[in-house]
Amino acid sequence: MEVFIKVHGGSFYKGDKNSSGLNKIKQAALDRGYAFVSINYRLSSEAKFPAQINDVKAAIRYLRANAKWYNMEPREIGVIGNSAGGYLAALVGTSGGVTELQNSSLGNSNVSDRVQAVVDLYGPINFGTIDQQFVESGINGETCNISSSLESKLMGQDISTIPGQVAKANPETYISIDDPAFFIQHGTSDRVIPYQQSVDFAGKLKIVIGDKKVYLEIIQGAGHGDEQFFTTENIKKILDFFDANLKQS
Repeated sequence: MEVFIKVHGGSFYKGDKNSSGLNKIKQAALDRGYAFVSINYRLSSEAKFPAQINDVKAAIRYLRANAKWYNMEPREIGVIGNSAGGYLAALVGTSGGVTELQNSSLGNSNVSDRVQAVVDLYGPINFGTIDQQFVESGINGETCNISSSLESKLMGQDISTIPGQVAKANPETYISIDDPAFFIQHGTSDRVIPYQQSVDFAGKLKIVIGDKKVYLEIIQGAGHGDEQFFTTENIKKILDFFDANLKQS
């Protein structure tokens, strides 16, 4: 049984595995024959980056190491996330095997943390460009380059003062030819994360892994977490993507 992992949103400081709108996809996934796994990760009030990605990678290793026990297919693992969870899903997708973002003390250090398909719904990617993209769009969005921003709280310092650390947290930094397929959606009216984050990320992925492995859809008029992302039709799109990249790979 193929599996995909749900990573919840919540701006890095709130939420848990039961609180995401992505739970709406659960029954449809089960009906398609998937194992559906929801995970928690340490929030920014508990630990700073890279603890969050350490936790997600540890969960992937645990599932792969114990796949036989759970009747799962260990080779085929997908990950889906929205907002902060979309960011973590994207980072997992590009940083497979990157030891700098692993924490072997969390267990199963000899097991791969790579995934075979990624769904990123309106996640941030490059914290350093968020403010300028809102300016370019004429959208009065949430400010990122201040010490009180959610991204700065995640990193433990005003992000404008730590460009090197921001680069280490950016999924684009780790893009490589062996990255999995990506399904990316974002809305043009998002006031939390500018849609250009997804446009730029998808563009950089396509250069390296090719157009056929990157699906990007910009939804006109959609805001952050709007219902357009969770309609029956859109859930079918997401599951069709997983079918194509997990069940037939």
